[in-house]
Amino acid sequence: MYDFAADIADCAKEVEAGLARALTTDALSGPGPAAERVVAAMRHGSLEGGKRLRPLLVRQAAAVFNVAAVAALPAGLAVEMVHCYSLVHDDLPAMDDDDLRRGRPTVHKAFDDATAILAGDGLLTHAFGLLSDPQCHPDPAVRIALVAELVAGSGAGGMVGGQMRDIEGERGGFSNGEIATMQAMKTGALIRASVRIGARLGGADARALSALTAYAEAAGRAFQLADDILDVTATAEAMGKATGKDAAQGKQTLVAQLGLEGARSELSATVNAALSALRTFGPKADGLRATARYFASREN
Repeated sequence: MYDFAADIADCAKEVEAGLARALTTDALSGPGPAAERVVAAMRHGSLEGGKRLRPLLVRQAAAVFNVAAVAALPAGLAVEMVHCYSLVHDDLPAMDDDDLRRGRPTVHKAFDDATAILAGDGLLTHAFGLLSDPQCHPDPAVRIALVAELVAGSGAGGMVGGQMRDIEGERGGFSNGEIATMQAMKTGALIRASVRIGARLGGADARALSALTAYAEAAGRAFQLADDILDVTATAEAMGKATGKDAAQGKQTLVAQLGLEGARSELSATVNAALSALRTFGPKADGLRATARYFASREN
């Protein structure tokens, strides 16, 4: 029987160990020696924390096609490095200006702004190095497909574009549809990429990939809705970062527009949509089902 608590704990442990191996001066060097300060900042922004939900989704989607967890790990590490880079840059004074991340000083506070920018650049760059390595997958065509998925999830039509839309919305306001588009890009696109990367590792056909994409898009909406709700209801201690910032900055979220109970109702419906997309996959998708439910019930 599937055990979500064991799966998420094991994944977090393996991702932590994998990142620790990947983010060393020796591993990151070539053609010149990697600068120790930027490596230290990359490690600060990546290690000792985080639920590692995106690599978990890679692992769970791959498991639908009988791909072992160890075989899905390199691609999961790549996605997590992109996620960590985005957090390092989001925390900068020019962006969200946060002092805490995962209960510790943000990278620009622990080091300085310039080092934080370079640490994020390094994490982003080396993520694609992991995907291009034959250890990620023996078939070059699959590795190219994985790179394309991560580009789509993290680029101007995905996470980066969503962050830009968020900044624009703070200045000019959003309609309901614009909020949903921004969140689907800023948060949902990397979740979508994680699931699709796992599916591609497993050789998913077009029908399976379409169903898993529908799941991923709904799961991404659920994750962001839950995050917006937690910004209103959770303490900074529980979250490991500042809360209440959306309201303080006048950010237009779906919680602000729908109200707390309306947002909770929308969250429940969105999780149900994610689960419905998995109806053809049977018990092998129990991990993905559990993660969608977890998105709605998490407390940090």
